[in-house]
Parts: sequence; structure tokens; C-alpha cells
Amino acid sequence: MTTATVVGGGPNGLAAAVALARAGVRVTVLEAAEEVGGGTRTRAALLPGLLHDQCSATHPMAVGSPFLTELGLERYGLSWRTPEIDCVHPLDDGNAGVLYRSVERTAAGLGRDGGRWRALFERPAARYDALAEDILRPLLRIPHHPLTLARFGIPTLLPGSAVARLFRTEEARALFGGVAAHAFRPLHQPLTAAIGLGILTAGHRHGWPVAVGGSQSIANALVALLTEWGGKIETGVRIEDAAQLPASDVTIFDLAPDAVAGILGDRLPARIAHAYRRFRQGPGAFKVDFAVEGGVPWTNPHARRAGTVHLAGPFAELAAAERDIHAGRLPRRPFVLVGQQYLADPGRSVGDIHPLWTYAHVPHGYTGDATPAIIAQIERFAPGFRDRVIDRTVRTTTQLAAYNPNYVGGDIMTGAKDIRQLIFGPRTTLSPYTIGIPGMYICSAATPPGPGAHGMCGANAAALALARLRR
Repeated sequence: MTTATVVGGGPNGLAAAVALARAGVRVTVLEAAEEVGGGTRTRAALLPGLLHDQCSATHPMAVGSPFLTELGLERYGLSWRTPEIDCVHPLDDGNAGVLYRSVERTAAGLGRDGGRWRALFERPAARYDALAEDILRPLLRIPHHPLTLARFGIPTLLPGSAVARLFRTEEARALFGGVAAHAFRPLHQPLTAAIGLGILTAGHRHGWPVAVGGSQSIANALVALLTEWGGKIETGVRIEDAAQLPASDVTIFDLAPDAVAGILGDRLPARIAHAYRRFRQGPGAFKVDFAVEGGVPWTNPHARRAGTVHLAGPFAELAAAERDIHAGRLPRRPFVLVGQQYLADPGRSVGDIHPLWTYAHVPHGYTGDATPAIIAQIERFAPGFRDRVIDRTVRTTTQLAAYNPNYVGGDIMTGAKDIRQLIFGPRTTLSPYTIGIPGMYICSAATPPGPGAHGMCGANAAALALARLRR
């Protein structure tokens, strides 16, 4: 019987394992932590029953993932819930850019920019399910839907700042900029519009849902399916040397490129080892989870109903903050992302105490304490927030890397998403999942299509491995 070993039990490793097991391969997943899930783990760290997602929290790309949707994971306990409002970007004057799943409703709230928002997103959102078949796979290949991809793809080549300038109101500019800033890149650089356009288009098709019970539910459903198909999972197994790897027909690494190079050593072809060791990391995240009594007293009423709130002020301030972190400086007012997942999934709260999920964009490997800056940004748009905090827990860039070694220096994107790495992955090649050793592959978020709980990096790597096994 064909055998496979998957090193790393994050969403991509689990997706790769499921894809292989479905094809009749005997699969074993080796996970260094005591629990699988990687960036989709959920814990009650502050209060029993108060559930905080430990990294990924909102899933516009996962809910429409071509791979996950075909698995029928609802049979294994996975269900999605969407907040009334997907995202709000408040401004100092009390107004805000407000994002709904509906393109029309979002456009209606953007005043004179409504027509431009509609022109940018209405057609791609309607065609997103076809579009996903191409953008969630390596881009340098013959597309399934070339015209749809071309119409969508041309604006993605632009800097985020160029797309923001299409809008005349600060609400629309800030709303788009906050989503584009998920790229952790200076917004004047080419291709920084891509992640913003991708997330917004996916969200206008499927919304910005959360997994009921926490993001861990995604991993749990994949584990249940893998087990049903005969796969095994071993936790607490850290692979640091090739000699520790079991003999297998296929080995897939859900690891950062440098970790793969460290394990395989001289077995890795020199040019690939060189590329993996020079793989560029991006800025970091500094995470603070709060227990908040009565919720956050946002000044803008829409923010009180939004699953996600972006705190950065106007677009110019946001752009300056992203330039600062890229240059190694913590801005006085960093970009802060706030998750209110409990609004869609009330079971995460305990009575009137609610879990608030936040992180700030900080420089790579930042060693200071960004907690005061995060609290100050929330207070800026929600005066009195401090008085409602019952408890909090902090995860620094160093602690994020310890929690998940793929997050080197707090880089939750698993690598800088500059032009080369966004298109090619860890090395310049048309085959980003191969590593130059027959039967071995890489499937972490360092590979296309990149970060998220969509599982497509793992599914794509497994598909390639299966195709080569059948030759």
C-alpha cells in the first residue's frame, strides 16, 4: 500500500493528509505540538468557556474553498455563522466605512463612491466560485476561466494605494485600505491590491464567517474525516532531522521553508536549500486577547454589530503605519485588527463577558510591548473600553513563533508577500510544492495561494504528489 507522512498538522497539512487518504494512501501526520490545528487552534485562556481563536479567526477564503466545500465537513461538526456586518473601519469624526456581504448594501453606504465600489466588486463577486478555481492555485498555469481571471487580475497588479485613490470618500479609501493591509506590505508597492481585492471579492460572495465553536472546529472536522479514511495523527513529535522521518512513498512538509532546509540538510539540492534559507520573512503580529464585560463601547454604532473592526484612522495614516513597520519602526498608532466573533457565535461568551480578539501589525521580531498602543487605538474609537476589561493575555512575536514555528519573528503570513514570493512561493519555479527530492513536497502557507484556513496549499501539493505517483 502507498504510504505518506505529513510533517505539520496545521490546516494545510491536514488538508494534504485528507486528500491523500481519500485517494487510498495510508497517511500519518506528525505534529510537534500536543494538539493539531496550527493557526486554527482555539483556547479558553482567560476564563472557562470564554473562547479565543489563537490565530486565524474570520474565514472569507475558507468558507468558499474549492477543497473544503467538496468534503462535506458539516457532517463532522463544522458550521459557519456570519455577523450582521462583516467589517467596519471607523474614523475620528464618528463616520465609518461599513462592509456588508452584499455589494449593493455596501455601495449604498459609501455615498458618491457607491458606483465605483459596485463596478469594482459586483461582477467578480458574482463569478467568485469560478474565479476561486484559479486564484487559489498557482497563478503561473493555464487558467480554467481565463477571461474571468483576466478581468479580476488586472487591478490586482496595482499598489493598494492606487486602488484606494479611485475612491473620493475617506470612508471608502479607508475600508479598502484596511483590507489591503492584511498583506503586511507597504501599500505603495505593486501587487499590494491583490490580497485586498481577493478578500473583499470572496467576502462579497460568501461573507466573513466564523466557525461555530472557534476555528479549531475546522481542524477537528478535518481530523474526523482523516480518521474515518484510515489516517493517523501523532502529536508531540518534533522532526528536526531527516533521520527521524519514517520511510514513505510521499512526504509533505507543512513547515516554513527554512525549517524544511534544516531537516533535510545536504539531501536538499543546493540551489533549493539556498532559496529556502534566503526566504524573506514579513513583519510580525503582536496579539492581545481580552475578556470584556458588556462588549466594546464603540462610538460608531455599526462597529457594535461588526465581526471585524479595523483601527487605523484615515488611509494616509494606515499607509504610513505600514511603511513604518516594514522599516522596523513601531508606529505610535499601529494598525490594529479587532475580532468580535462572539457576535456571530454567542456560545463563545460567558454571560455578559465577551472574548475580544486583537492584534497589531509590528516590525518583524519586535521585542517591545505593543499592548498600550493596542489599548490606545481601541480607546480612540471606543472611549471607556479600559474600564470594561476584566482580564487579558498577551502573545508577543516571540511567543507567536513558539506557538507555531512557521510564524518566524511573529510573521503570521509565513513569509513576506512581495511580488516574487506571492507569485512563486519559496523559490522561483513553476512547481512551488516540489523541493527537488523525489516524493517530497512543501505545502505550508509559504506556497501559493498563501495564508488562510482554506487548505488549498495542502490540497494542491497532495494533488501534485498523487499525479506523480500515478505516472
